[in-house]
Amino acid sequence: MRTLQEVIIKPLVMTEKGEILKENQGTYLFKVALAATKPEIKEAVEKLFKVGVTNVNTSIVRGKVTRMGRRMGKRPNWKKAMVTLRDGDSIEFFEGV
Repeated sequence: MRTLQEVIIKPLVMTEKGEILKENQGTYLFKVALAATKPEIKEAVEKLFKVGVTNVNTSIVRGKVTRMGRRMGKRPNWKKAMVTLRDGDSIEFFEGV
């Protein structure tokens, strides 16, 4: 079993889409471990930030193929979680940004 800090890698705070979702729907974006499941993400957010979670959506962001000189390389894949909080709940970490 993974610890809470292994499930949630970092919050995604500087995206325009994330700001719109936060203001309109109460949805917050996180970068999470590739192997993390929706129940693990829900539990981690509830315990770390002491809020209620109503919905968790995830998507895998595919890494881009890029050139490094003559050679082709690939950035790693990563998983994004969109977490919707209960009405009235918010995460203070995102409020100051």
